[in-house]
Amino acid sequence: MTSVVAKDTYFAKEFRERFGDANDAIGKCRQEAIEYFTETGLPTLRQEDWKYTNIAPIANVDWRVGKQTSEDVGNVLELVREFNFERNGFTALNQAFAAYRVIRIPKETSVETPFIIEHAAADGEAIFPHTIIVAEAGSRATVVEVFASEAAGFTNSATQIFVEDNASLTHYRVQKDAADAFNYGVTEVTVGRAARYDATSINLGGAITRHDIEVDLTAEGGETAVDGLYMLSGSQHHDTHSIIDHKVPNCTSHQSYKGVLNDTSRGVFNGKVFVREGAHGTDAQQSNKNLLLSNDARVDTKPQLEIFNEDVKCAHGATVGQLEEEELFYLLTRGLPESLARNLLTYGFAEEIINKITIPEIKAELDAAVLNRLDAKI
Repeated sequence: MTSVVAKDTYFAKEFRERFGDANDAIGKCRQEAIEYFTETGLPTLRQEDWKYTNIAPIANVDWRVGKQTSEDVGNVLELVREFNFERNGFTALNQAFAAYRVIRIPKETSVETPFIIEHAAADGEAIFPHTIIVAEAGSRATVVEVFASEAAGFTNSATQIFVEDNASLTHYRVQKDAADAFNYGVTEVTVGRAARYDATSINLGGAITRHDIEVDLTAEGGETAVDGLYMLSGSQHHDTHSIIDHKVPNCTSHQSYKGVLNDTSRGVFNGKVFVREGAHGTDAQQSNKNLLLSNDARVDTKPQLEIFNEDVKCAHGATVGQLEEEELFYLLTRGLPESLARNLLTYGFAEEIINKITIPEIKAELDAAVLNRLDAKI
């Protein structure tokens, strides 16, 4: 696959028609991004971070840019500028065509009702939602992002999250696109002093999907839990790349990702934890466990720790395997049919992550989706 570099590409033409005359601050941000895209194009297999994920089926489609409403983000311009649109060609396209939405949780406010954000691309359509979430000092809230395209659309999303001092934000990301849809998303998070960011990402749908998440712990006492589940079948492909960066002392990060893969599906997990020089007192735990239900399913997993300090407590690990024969045998001796016994064990493996979701309606829907995937009733 070759990069898209020509300035007369569809996206460049579409950009000129939509934003070519924009000369305000946001317009200039868009212009910088489209220029970066036309110079570098989309990622290829030759790039280390993309060597397991071939996005040619996305790049080879003449996408129609969907019509989206964008909020005025002039008052958070400095936050827009913090977005790393040079991460790759997808992030550059998002910045260029971004449909902005801003959620601000006021200082010392506890919001009981979750903020629910839904994204869906129509057949042949590409959409570029860009959400900025600011949890001001001492606030508490829950945000749910739902990706539910019903056809072969392409969602290219970005979410910037700022958790200020003593604030707590719970973030659920549920991707349940149609089986022939495509989805790329990036989440960038900054965690302040004694603040907490708790994330759970569930990936069920899509033909080719990828989620990049980067969490920066920037002040002492910050905590983050970054967990996820990818449940794949058929020829689905899902890729998770995560970075958790301990930049200061006395912060905690726990990460647990699980994969359930069937048929000829493929999963990728690449998790990096950095402990910077001077970040003493760090507690960083990382785990990736994968359950293969088919001999043809495949997962590439690479948990990594880069530690530049001795006074830390860090651990990481990864497993790839099939159902435990001893556990299966135990259920069979209790009179359960083998198919039900296998489904029970698989359900229990996945449910550990789903149980993190505390919104009953969403959890029930995910339970049903998992059971449907297993073709079982428990």
